[in-house]
Amino acid sequence: MKTLRASDPGFDAGLKAMLSAKRAASVDVREAVSGILADVEKNGDAALIALTSRFDGFDLTPETLRVPPADLERAAACCAPETLAALKAAAARIADFHKKQIPADLDYVDSQGVRLGLRWKPMASAGLYVPGGLASYPSSVLMNAIPAKTAGVKRLVMASPTPGGDANPLVLAAAHVAGVDEVYRIGGAQAIAALAYGSQTITPVDMIAGPGNAYVAEAKRQVFGTVGIDMIAGPSEILVVADNLNAPSWIAADLLSQAEHAAAAQAILITDDADFADAVGAEAERILDQSPRAGIARESWRNNGCVIIVEDLAAAPAVIDLIDLIDAIAPEHLELAVDNAEALAGKVNNAGAIFLGRLTPEAIGDYVAGPSHVLPTAQSARFSSGLGVIDFMKRSSLIGCGADSLQAIGPDAVILAQAEGMDAHALSVSLRLGEENT
Repeated sequence: MKTLRASDPGFDAGLKAMLSAKRAASVDVREAVSGILADVEKNGDAALIALTSRFDGFDLTPETLRVPPADLERAAACCAPETLAALKAAAARIADFHKKQIPADLDYVDSQGVRLGLRWKPMASAGLYVPGGLASYPSSVLMNAIPAKTAGVKRLVMASPTPGGDANPLVLAAAHVAGVDEVYRIGGAQAIAALAYGSQTITPVDMIAGPGNAYVAEAKRQVFGTVGIDMIAGPSEILVVADNLNAPSWIAADLLSQAEHAAAAQAILITDDADFADAVGAEAERILDQSPRAGIARESWRNNGCVIIVEDLAAAPAVIDLIDLIDAIAPEHLELAVDNAEALAGKVNNAGAIFLGRLTPEAIGDYVAGPSHVLPTAQSARFSSGLGVIDFMKRSSLIGCGADSLQAIGPDAVILAQAEGMDAHALSVSLRLGEENT
C-alpha cells in the first residue's frame, strides 16, 4: 500500500501519478465492440442468440430471450423473508428520496409580455444493464430502476447476462420489487446493442443506464447519440478522511468495502496520524485474512490503495489544503469521519456522494440511504453527478409572443439574423412585424 506525505517535496508528483494511473483494463475493445454492435443491428435476434452461446455458454431462442414475468414474481416469493423485506425497505427509501427530485415546470410572462417556460417530461422507455458475471447486485437494480420509474418512465427494460443460463434469483426479485417491465437474458456489448437498436423480439429504448465491464462501457460510448446514456462508469473508489478518534477496524472495513468490488477498485485514506494509519492497515490485513473476497480485495488494496498523511485535519490552514486535496481526487465516495464533517462537506466541490461523520459508512449509501449509488468515477465528479430522476427526463422550452411582445423583441431578432447572413430567419420575423410584404 502506497503512502504519501503532504509535507514531502515530491508529494504533488506522487499524487498526480496515483490519480493518472490507469486502473481499468487497458485492452482496446473498440473494434470488437463495433463488430458486435453492427452484427446485432443487422441480424437482430440471430446475432443475440449466437453471441450468447459464444460468450455465456447456453442456447437461447427468440421465445426464451425474455424472462417470463411470472419468473420475477416467483423469484421474489422464493426469497428469504428477511431478504425480501430488506429489498422492499430499501426500495421504499430510494423511491421516497427520488420523489423529492422531480423538477417543477416553469411558466411565466416576462416584462415585455413574452411567455416563457420549461416543461419536464419523462422518457418513454429506458434500458437498465445489470452485470451478472463475477458478482450480481440486486441493489444496483433498485438504484437504477427506481429513479427511472419515479421519473415516470413507462417502459423499463432490463438486460442481464445469465452465464450457463442461470439467472440470479435476487436480481430477478429486485426487478420485481422495482417494477421493471421486461427482463432479457443477454449481457455484454450485445445487450447494449439490443437496447439501442432493437431486434425482432426487443423494442429499442430511449436511454441506457447501468454499469458493466470494459465491453459494456465501450458499447455505451458507441451507441450514445442513438440513445442517451447515464455515464461511462469506471472501477469503484472511496476516499476516507479520518482522525485517530475513529476505531481503526471501522475505517479499514470502509476502505475494503470498495476494494472488494474489483481488483481495479481504489481505496484512499487521508489522516493526520501515521500511527493511526498503521493501525488501519493492520486491521485491513486482519479483515482480509477472513474475507471470502480476499483475493480481489487484497489485490486492489495492495496495488491501488493509498494512505495520505497530512499535517493537521483540525487546523484551519490545513483544512483549506485538505479541501484542495479532496477536490483534486474528486472521489466517487467521500467519507468525512471527523468532528467537523458538516463544515468540511460544505467546502467540497468534487465528490459523487459525501458521507457525514463517523457513524455513516459508505455501505449505507450502497444499499438503504436513498440516493442512487450510481456515481461518477475516475475524477468525473468534477463535471458530473450521480444518477437521479432528472437523468430520465427531458425538458422542452416554451416561448409565446403576442402582437405587443413580438413588436418589443422582434426587431433585435431581425438585426441579429441579418448580421449572421440568415435572411430567411430575418424575413420570418419581419413579415410578422409588418416590415415586409409577401
